[in-house]
Amino acid sequence: MSSIVDRMLRAARLDAHLYEEVEADQGALSQAMGVVALSSVAAGIGAPDGGGLGAIIIGTVASLLGWFVWAYLAYFIGTRFLPEPETHADLGELLRTTGFSSSPGLIRIVGIIRPLAGLAFLVAGIWMLVAMVIAVRQALDYKSTGRAVGVCVIGFVVQLAIFFLLMAMIGVSTGNS
Repeated sequence: MSSIVDRMLRAARLDAHLYEEVEADQGALSQAMGVVALSSVAAGIGAPDGGGLGAIIIGTVASLLGWFVWAYLAYFIGTRFLPEPETHADLGELLRTTGFSSSPGLIRIVGIIRPLAGLAFLVAGIWMLVAMVIAVRQALDYKSTGRAVGVCVIGFVVQLAIFFLLMAMIGVSTGNS
């Protein structure tokens, strides 16, 4: 079993073989969860507006829940609506690969240097998105990167719709008064 640090570095390097490795390693789920949590903590520490320990804890829990929802959506969309003939995947494979795609998010900690916060978050966001596409492509055994992009775009739209629906149900204003 590879160390989590080695795997995170390989994931951040966008190493497709790493995503295949964690897809196949059923024991890597706790590592993937740890990567999501570490990435979230880095974001909380580096966030331009700070927020303190409470915000970091809430953000980490929300990130873990969002990761699970995202992985499920990618699994469902990728295996039901956009499968290729070679597509064979289960939810655990998507959880493991998408969890490791959060590895580039650790650079958000650079945001503690306030003038660099915006740039760190922008770079991390783009880098994590590219890693997510690779993670989805590998987990769903796609030959087409375009199909993986499609799964990610559809999943993102559905996740946003769910988020706004939940916010409306609990009465949180979205700023449109």
